[in-house]
This record gives sequence, C-alpha cells and structure tokens, in this order.
Amino acid sequence: MLSVSGLTAEIGRVPVLRGVTLSVEPGETVALLGRNGVGKTSTLRAILGLLRRTGGTVTYKGQDLSKVPAHRLASLGLGYVPQGRGIFPLLSVEENLCLGLTRRPSKELLDELFHRFPRLEERRAQAAGTLSGGEQQMLALARCLIMQPSLIMLDEPTEGIMPKLVAQIRSEIAEISRRGIAVLIVEQNVRTAMKLANRVYLMERGQVVAEATPEKLKSSPELVHRYLGVSL
Repeated sequence: MLSVSGLTAEIGRVPVLRGVTLSVEPGETVALLGRNGVGKTSTLRAILGLLRRTGGTVTYKGQDLSKVPAHRLASLGLGYVPQGRGIFPLLSVEENLCLGLTRRPSKELLDELFHRFPRLEERRAQAAGTLSGGEQQMLALARCLIMQPSLIMLDEPTEGIMPKLVAQIRSEIAEISRRGIAVLIVEQNVRTAMKLANRVYLMERGQVVAEATPEKLKSSPELVHRYLGVSL
C-alpha cells in the first residue's frame, strides 16, 4: 500500500533522512521507533511532501507521490494526525470535524463518529481549545477518520495525554486497525507501540537500522536498549 525506498531529505542544507526504506501493507499497523531527533517525524513529513525530498521514492497504492501536492493526499485516502494535533482552538468540535470538506458529511457518518467518540458528542458545540489533551487527540483522530482514509499516519498520538486516557486512545487506534485501515505510527511510548504494531522499524541518525516484530524485539532486549534506551 505505502512503499518508501531510499528516501532522503534535508532541512536547509542539513541532511535529516539518509535513505529511509519502509512499507505498510493494507490493514497493517507499523510503528516507527527511535530516540528523539533520529528522523521519525521528518520521515512522515517527507512522505507527505511537507518536507522537501532530495532523493528516493514514495508510492501509495502504486501511485508515485513525487508530483502530488500535500493538500491532495487526503482525497487519495492518505490521512495524517500531526504531533500537537493541529486542531483549530476557536472553532467548535463539529466545525473542526467539517473543516476542509468539500461538502458537509452525512448525518450517518457524523452519528457514527460521535458514537465512537461520545466525549466529542457531549462537547460538539464547545470550542476545541477548551478540551483536554486527550479529548483534543480524539478530535484529531475523528477529523482524520471523517475523510474515510485507507491509511492513517499518526505522530506521537499519546504525547501529553493523561495516563487514564492513554488506554482509550490506544483502544481507538486498535479499532481503526480492526476496521481494515492501515496505520503508520510514530510513538515515544514503546509499550503502546508494541501493543498496537504488527511490525516495528527502528531508526537512528536518519536511517532505518532494523525491522522486527514486537515478539522479536521482546526477545532482543539488547536491540531495544541500544536504539530506544529503554528496557521492556
């Protein structure tokens, strides 16, 4: 579904990606892990064309994305929830959900989303900026799902969220996968990533240095400690 091969990118003249290669198959959840500053967010942004690519290829459903502007990717079924959520704080929850759509979503689709995210239904007329961090993340997920994507890229979806809501966000991401939507997730919470992912890529210094299943990583503590600096 998504294939990235030899992807390179720079910020200014500083290389941030040095030949990243990865793939995501239909319905699969893939985690991209590594220490801070190794290029995880830059990889997502380069895939989307938000960071200028200097080499390599990115294809989605067999289509080369090199000539596709970022604002057209949602219409191709590629969703993105950025780090920091990217909501519009002065707009209501419902206005955030409908923003950017060419037409108002059907009542059935809105009802389905509000059924999945009851906290949002309770606050549908409330300014998004008054929501808690966890509620804002739910809104960001719902706003992405309303576009009915085939693949969603999530950048640090549990960052800054109260622990009691992390499990709920994790459950929602698992439900997205169960519905057949592919997921590429960047996540600092290694245990969350391991619970969600079918496969894991480890990054260091702008490169993918290892690929493994969560089961293999659990049996390779030296690999986890070397690239992630944690113990499972």
